[in-house]
Amino acid sequence: MIWCSVMAGGALGSAARYAISLGLNPAPAAGLPWGTLAANVLGCLLIGWLSHALGGASEAVRLGILVGVLGGFTTFSSFGLEAIRLLEDDQFSAAAIYVLVSNLGGLAGAWIGWRVG
Repeated sequence: MIWCSVMAGGALGSAARYAISLGLNPAPAAGLPWGTLAANVLGCLLIGWLSHALGGASEAVRLGILVGVLGGFTTFSSFGLEAIRLLEDDQFSAAAIYVLVSNLGGLAGAWIGWRVG
């Protein structure tokens, strides 16, 4: 049951991330990948909050959401690739801003979510 919950959650999280990317990411080499940034920061906020909010939930529900949905939703591998692409396109300032805001925003999101929870 837990495996199915994680896999189903991963499909939902991945679909949500793709939708955000379609809506917010610019064309390649046209600036910051806002969709990936938004997914990472929002995902960190949600995992901080939901780790508290789901404390009484079953293992299948908790892991389906935290590992499945949010694991599929956040995009660390996409983040790495997009940062490299910005550097390859000589967009050094954009790359630095993207890495800084992604990391600090993610940490702040997780902390705020944790505190709210």
